[in-house]
Amino acid sequence: MAMNVGELTRELEELIAALDRRVPRVERAGEATIAREAAALREKAVARLAELAKQSAVQQTSSDPA
Repeated sequence: MAMNVGELTRELEELIAALDRRVPRVERAGEATIAREAAALREKAVARLAELAKQSAVQQTSSDPA
């Protein structure tokens, strides 16, 4: 099932918010790895969100009458 840009944007924003709310549990084995992977995933989500915003801006600009 394909998502539209608005849905994907909302999903990415929710993912970023969830990762921001995550509290590291230093007592857990492998927590350093989990925290690193969560940070990397957040960076990718932020980058994808920026790409979608840029694409949306370009599409709006190109569809505006001159």
